[in-house]
Amino acid sequence: MAEQPLHEHTLGNGLRVVVCEDHVVPLAAVNIWYGVGSRHERAGRTGLAHLFEHLMFQGSANVAEGEHAALLESAGAAFNASTSFERTNYYETVPVSHLELALWLEADRMGTLPAALTQANLDNQRDVVKNERRQRYDNQPYGTAFERLCALTFPGGHPYAHTPIGSMEDLDATTLEDCADFFATWYAPGNAVLSIVGDVDPDEALAAVERYFGGIPAGPRTPPARPGDLGPLTQIKAEAVDEEVPSPAYFAMFTLPSDGGADVEAAELAVDILGGGSGSRLYDRMVRRDQIATEVWAGVTRLASGPSLALVEAIGPDTGKIAEVLDEELARFAEQGPDADETARATAQAERGFLEQTETVTGLANALSQNATQFGDPGRVFTAPERAAAVTAEEITAMARRWLAPGARTVLTYGGAS
Repeated sequence: MAEQPLHEHTLGNGLRVVVCEDHVVPLAAVNIWYGVGSRHERAGRTGLAHLFEHLMFQGSANVAEGEHAALLESAGAAFNASTSFERTNYYETVPVSHLELALWLEADRMGTLPAALTQANLDNQRDVVKNERRQRYDNQPYGTAFERLCALTFPGGHPYAHTPIGSMEDLDATTLEDCADFFATWYAPGNAVLSIVGDVDPDEALAAVERYFGGIPAGPRTPPARPGDLGPLTQIKAEAVDEEVPSPAYFAMFTLPSDGGADVEAAELAVDILGGGSGSRLYDRMVRRDQIATEVWAGVTRLASGPSLALVEAIGPDTGKIAEVLDEELARFAEQGPDADETARATAQAERGFLEQTETVTGLANALSQNATQFGDPGRVFTAPERAAAVTAEEITAMARRWLAPGARTVLTYGGAS
């Protein structure tokens, strides 16, 4: 994908704006990233960032409860939001004729959400989030694996030791005062990036942003988040999970370099070669050859303010044998590194992932907001393929030796020995 011209502007209140023209279809994607996620939560209030994502749809000073979604639906919009460790984002893709509606709705809740924040809304959305936790995590086979692995991987109190879903106890303890304080601290224009991609005139789009967002007070400077650094793991730390599951399973987590540097590109390519699909080394060894697993998968969660994370999942009856073979394959990879075909395939996969991420106005707007928020450069999104292509086999090997060493990971086993 060729780099597209970007139009950047920062309002007087600190809101960063990125506009990118795309005249293929008469749509406009509006995407706003707030620099707050679960890593910014304080002890005893986990889950607050995710809860707030839900509260932001419950009305504001000029939008009644339920009206935000109703207005977007009547305009034919696709919209949603999500929360991660490091950010919360809100997005809608609308017919370009309704761009100003989307901007007005986002501006009204950024500027006036506390006017509509009531105990009834809090209680209702708290129950929604608790039910989401039950359905997607607590009552799903292996549903809490990632959460448990984070708690094993990071020391107590570390900003990444808990995941965005939060705990039931902390959700129950959250008060209206907590919500008001959270909004005042993190939902300020200076802690946000707004991206607009689509069939728009950049000058007109920036003028509309100024019209709707320019009058929102800048708010206080956001406090510094706790440091999240953590180097490579040095030993195996394992936990056996006593849950009824369809099949024994083995889950492993490794730390990787933080997103933003060249090292993470090499590390992610290493993970892809080892476990990224049916052409990977782990799949070939465990599923095809040794037949000790029915499923094997490995993937990466990139994090910019702490270590990125690699996760390996294997479903099979003998988790002890899976662990043994994993160590063998990690040792072989560290010694020999990837061959030319593996490196080329992993690089092609990285390019395909970039194209899939940015082929729509919705995806590109999100990628622009991400790169502006986390790295201060929205245009960085367009260099993703060349960054992956520049990685050598020697760099992949070096990263694997340091970050994917045998005998150095956190482990969960379900229904088998650790």
